[in-house]
Amino acid sequence: MEAIEAHARETYPEECCGFLLGPATVPRKVAALRRATNAVETNRERRYVIDPLAFLAVEKEITGTGQEILGFYHSHPNHPAEPSEFDRSHAWPWYSYVIQSIVDRKPADLRAWLLDGDASVFRPDALTVE
Repeated sequence: MEAIEAHARETYPEECCGFLLGPATVPRKVAALRRATNAVETNRERRYVIDPLAFLAVEKEITGTGQEILGFYHSHPNHPAEPSEFDRSHAWPWYSYVIQSIVDRKPADLRAWLLDGDASVFRPDALTVE
């Protein structure tokens, strides 16, 4: 959590983003993070995009380690830690989405979400941090 807060502070007022890594167990246990660069070209205060090549690089890095990409984190500068419509429309089922609210460069709420199977709504997700 401290690593996500630090990343959000550094990129404020723009959104930060990164990967949640750990074994594919139930319940999910986040063992590590990997920062990503926000690759969106406009409206960086309200949007993030992770470059597909960064996704492939992380997948290659963790191959054979017993870790999987469990999901992604990003910040919401001066907004609640709740998924936006943009977040929902760009999310994939199965992955966890952690959102760090940051207000005036101070971390606020941190919440985890999971897109339901038909990709229509997010529901709260329980993650464990190792």
